[in-house]
Amino acid sequence: MRRFRVTGPCIPEKHYMVNISGKLDKIVELVNDEAYFTINRARQYGKTTTLHELKKGLQGTISVQA
Repeated sequence: MRRFRVTGPCIPEKHYMVNISGKLDKIVELVNDEAYFTINRARQYGKTTTLHELKKGLQGTISVQA
C-alpha cells in the first residue's frame, strides 16, 4: 500500500510521487555533456529524491533515456 511521504526521499514502490523521468532525462543529458547544473528549490520539492533516482539511473538500475 503506497503512502504520502513528507520527510526524506520517496521510494516509488512505497510512496506516491510525481513522475520525474523527464527531469531525469534532462539532467542525464547535462551530465553526459559534462555541463554544470543546479537543483535549487524550496523544502519538499523532491531534491533528495531526484538525486537518489539520478544516482540509480547513472548506475544503470533504472531506465533513463540519455
